Amino acid sequence: RMRAMGSAVSISAAEIAAGTGSTILAVQLLTPADPIGKTWQLIRQFRKQEKALTCNSNVNGGIDEYNRLHSSDEADERNANYKSLVNSYYDLATLFYEWGWGQSFHFAYRHPHEDFGESIRRHEHYLASKLGLSPTASNLKVLDVGCGIGGPMRNICKFTGADVTGLTLNQYQVDRGNELCEADPQLGTEKCRSVQGDFMKMPFKDSSYDAAYAIEATCHAPDRVGVYSEIYRVLKPGSIFACYEWCMTDAYDPKNEDHRRIKKQIEEGDGLPDICHTSDCLNALEKAGFEVIDARDMADDDYGASKGGKPWMLPLMPSWNPLTQRFQFNWFGYRMTNAFIYMLELLWLAPKGTVKTQRMLQQGAFGLSDGGITKTFTPMYLMVGRVPMNKKKDVRSIAEEKKEE
Repeated sequence: RMRAMGSAVSISAAEIAAGTGSTILAVQLLTPADPIGKTWQLIRQFRKQEKALTCNSNVNGGIDEYNRLHSSDEADERNANYKSLVNSYYDLATLFYEWGWGQSFHFAYRHPHEDFGESIRRHEHYLASKLGLSPTASNLKVLDVGCGIGGPMRNICKFTGADVTGLTLNQYQVDRGNELCEADPQLGTEKCRSVQGDFMKMPFKDSSYDAAYAIEATCHAPDRVGVYSEIYRVLKPGSIFACYEWCMTDAYDPKNEDHRRIKKQIEEGDGLPDICHTSDCLNALEKAGFEVIDARDMADDDYGASKGGKPWMLPLMPSWNPLTQRFQFNWFGYRMTNAFIYMLELLWLAPKGTVKTQRMLQQGAFGLSDGGITKTFTPMYLMVGRVPMNKKKDVRSIAEEKKEE
């Protein structure tokens, strides 16, 4: 029972359960959120999850190994084991992302009168507009570097008409992404598809793509110069690469304990070996050979805050409105969410270790929210680079040619 403001008013567990059930039913009937349908989809996907794990034999072992890699403040082991780190993270997190966020795993600020889905698509279309694709884009091949389950890939394919290939390290994401492509009557895997591969050593020939983009993905790389150099290698001369990067900003002070806590929470909750400063990413892009066309922190854009626009981190900020997913980030919603997942574990509807996974993700959300509020972190540092027309071959390409000889 709960006591409120020193009075004798109390609420029983049965009343809390009834109130929660009524709220869920109201959201189901009165909004497009579909919490019941999404939760049923989550439970069905749980049953497939452990069969498709690439990081471990079970979820509990996967989350324990993931937490072990993040137990040190030093990033050396995480960088050395980035494949295991990223695979572990997305084996564990993809189901929750799709359940709570949708098919596009990234942030966007919202203009006045713009809903969440519209802002996500606009953010993707804006990046696609930077690629310089011609009106005959249907003949062009575009690469999505770190495609997740392909939400942006499918939207950009429809927006530009280009042929889009998505690359992701995680096999579960490949399978789920292609399943969603096939389910889209406008696309299918003939027009866009996901393939498995490491973006530090891509399974593509030199100069095989007309454009490339990355949306909050190359932050998982252990070496920015390395991943940008691979993108440079597979692009044709004159092609454009555009990306949104996760970065620490000039406001970040490594001597500030709270800033370090924010950075660590983001790294642990989002599968990152380390987070670079904006200047490090820009320098890496230039070192890889790109001519920089544009670079800026889009979190500083004017999105109409005084007229109702919303910052990118708003979905992660706590709210007591039970009709929003932000409810889970207040202290009561946090406990309710974990209790619900724990119940699924007890009923064998979710694999053991799912509660620990959810807690890890929630800690990441707290770090992201605080990073946005303090402006010490940005998930949308825009960089646009062009491959020079006199593109030079990289070291890997020359070495491979010598092997063939």
